[in-house]
Amino acid sequence: MNTLLGQRIREQRKEKGWTIEQFAERVDLSANYVGDLERGVKIPKLETFIRIVEVLDVSADVLIRDSVASASHVADDELCKKLSQLTPGQKKAAIDILNAYTDNIPYITK
Repeated sequence: MNTLLGQRIREQRKEKGWTIEQFAERVDLSANYVGDLERGVKIPKLETFIRIVEVLDVSADVLIRDSVASASHVADDELCKKLSQLTPGQKKAAIDILNAYTDNIPYITK
């Protein structure tokens, strides 16, 4: 993830036509630190990441896409965790409720 984030920071910096030194000055970091970020040696703290996003004038997902678990994976994990805590009878009831709900989604969303 660090390498991918760094590559994307570098791409965005280069699209702006900035050298590492120019970018570092804009985000108030050392050029060495920016170089480490771009090579994936370091990962920025949240405050630093926010400054980088603001200076580059891009949304955060431009820099971290493919690095964050998709919402469907998170939901799948949460659903599995909930189901694993149920008794067999409760699992059957939960599946019946889920089936009834999903079978009627077209009607519910109209």
